Amino acid sequence: MTRQSAAHPGQHNAQSSDRQESKPRVGFFVTCLVDLFRPSVGFASIRLIEDAGCEVDVPVAQTCCGQPAYNSGDRADAAKIARQVIQAFEGFDYVVAPSGSCASMLKKHYPALLEDDPAFAERAKTFSAKVHELVSFLSDVRGITSVPARLPEGTGVTYHDSCSGLRELGICTQPRTLLNSVEGIRLEEMRDNDVCCGFGGTFCVKYAEISNAIVAKKTANIIRSGADMLLAGDMGCLMNMAGKLKREGSRIEVRHIAEVLAGMTDTPAIAGTGPSDLPADNREKA
Repeated sequence: MTRQSAAHPGQHNAQSSDRQESKPRVGFFVTCLVDLFRPSVGFASIRLIEDAGCEVDVPVAQTCCGQPAYNSGDRADAAKIARQVIQAFEGFDYVVAPSGSCASMLKKHYPALLEDDPAFAERAKTFSAKVHELVSFLSDVRGITSVPARLPEGTGVTYHDSCSGLRELGICTQPRTLLNSVEGIRLEEMRDNDVCCGFGGTFCVKYAEISNAIVAKKTANIIRSGADMLLAGDMGCLMNMAGKLKREGSRIEVRHIAEVLAGMTDTPAIAGTGPSDLPADNREKA
């Protein structure tokens, strides 16, 4: 992503602060995969957060959430990363990430990771309380129940529940509520929608054969659903499923849920048939 509206919330000038003082200030945690592989998800997320009445900044000092190191047992480096992230986002009212996996790392694991650090133990708890996954933030914090987006009439969509988002953050009904508000959509639930796709971060590298067997079952269920489009809230899951679908010759379109909710499906899909025939901003016109 290239949009960096502020390095730190304290750097706003007085005029900007006066203009936005009634709006909650959100620090957007981009995530590595969005930054490196799918910046359009970041821009779609920012549109959604701004449309929900918030001011959004993207701190330039942010890095990886530290999950790869944490899951590999490197707690020392994970803790260093956690301290840097906390410092970069402390001045915001909320911290929002377009990923259940990264949001869960920030929210659920930072406090335990830094509990023995006198300088950061309480700061980690305070930070944790402000962290939200994107769709959960829109639904549970901002009370958004519908979006002015649309897809071609009768577009079949199936949604994959990522492990971290579902099991650690309780994200399940929120994405479906918002998706059902999109004009033209037909939600088709796949079998075992809440079962792992086989990605698991470094798991898919360490145990490639097991990962491939798991994702093969997942793609079979996706295809069996009859959906035209696969959505999820985590880029890791999406890239894993998209890769398998492509290797199998499927034309099912794969996207992050933020792109559909924001009406930004003009960019080529992660995999599948690519952009729809809608205009670049395919939101309902007032």
